[in-house]
Amino acid sequence: MESAFQNEYFTSYENLEIHKLMIEDSPRTEAYKEAIFNNKDFFKDKVVMDVGCGTGILSIFCAQAGAKKVYAVEASNLAHLAMEIVKENNFGDVIEVIHSKVEDVVLPENTKVDAIVSEWMGFYLLHEGMLDSVLVARDKFLKEGGHMFPETATIFVAPCSLPSLYTQWDDVHGVSMATFAKQLRASKADKPEIMVLEQDDILGDEVTLCKINLMEDKLESLEKFSSQHVTAACKEGLYQGLCVWFECLFPDTTDGGGCQVKLDTSPKSPSTHWKQAVIVLPEEQEIEEDEPIAFKMEMRKDPAQPRRYNLEVELIDPETVEHPLPCYCRTLKCILIKTYMDGSFVKALMRDDTEDEREPDEND
Repeated sequence: MESAFQNEYFTSYENLEIHKLMIEDSPRTEAYKEAIFNNKDFFKDKVVMDVGCGTGILSIFCAQAGAKKVYAVEASNLAHLAMEIVKENNFGDVIEVIHSKVEDVVLPENTKVDAIVSEWMGFYLLHEGMLDSVLVARDKFLKEGGHMFPETATIFVAPCSLPSLYTQWDDVHGVSMATFAKQLRASKADKPEIMVLEQDDILGDEVTLCKINLMEDKLESLEKFSSQHVTAACKEGLYQGLCVWFECLFPDTTDGGGCQVKLDTSPKSPSTHWKQAVIVLPEEQEIEEDEPIAFKMEMRKDPAQPRRYNLEVELIDPETVEHPLPCYCRTLKCILIKTYMDGSFVKALMRDDTEDEREPDEND
């Protein structure tokens, strides 16, 4: 079963429409180019590996930045197209396309590389991603003091409204389609909905589900991620789902002289081909501003298909769990704690003491 799934996985990347979508994704492609070109001094005369090179565009960026050798590894038959594109750009003497899974690659004389570049991210970062392969490449090929591009990745979760799945069906050319909308949402209960949300659709602060350090994390640490969160609604609205997105940070090798490039797929950033992943709730809830919202999300590798993750969401009664410190919800306990923490409670006590110690005037 694993072999069949792997074959299907790699074959899917031979679809040119997928690569057209990725190349035309300006925030994605420009982030990689900017990260590589901002570190030109590092890439100059270095040896680089591009894991899952696809059409080879990231390998070409590395060659343009001055790399003396780029090993462009591609498991699918797209490797043959990458070879032609490399020739088209006159980098045949710098870029060597290797048609193989990176796990099977053997470099001449046990060569180690100075950097590993890879665009391995899938929907909600890890779905059908190739992070396992990237970490295998790191352990096999990256020399001490080398760099990973990107070097960290973080998944965020926040409560949200979903007007495109709810309110837009209340009036369709003068016809109420609420019953249809309810069935439509029910059909989406078994997998995340990949869609674009607006910043205004987010109802509360995000929580970090996981942060992955590509320089240090081991394969076994990728098996499961879990986070429990309580947040205060930032406005009144309809709580209809949980929005999941990710960001990746690239290294700055200029000793602080440059800037660290971030690839952000959040609703507040320009849309990417990853969009956002949404867990659609079975029933919507009306919430008021500052009302507490609590949930737990778990992401676990599918034992049968390890390039995929299963997501589980539990909606929690906010009264039964600890709130973060400080918490901005409207419960009395959180209001008192926040007041104490921001110093206003202490200042009030000091003000009262000062007034008590003042000299009485003749009218007292």
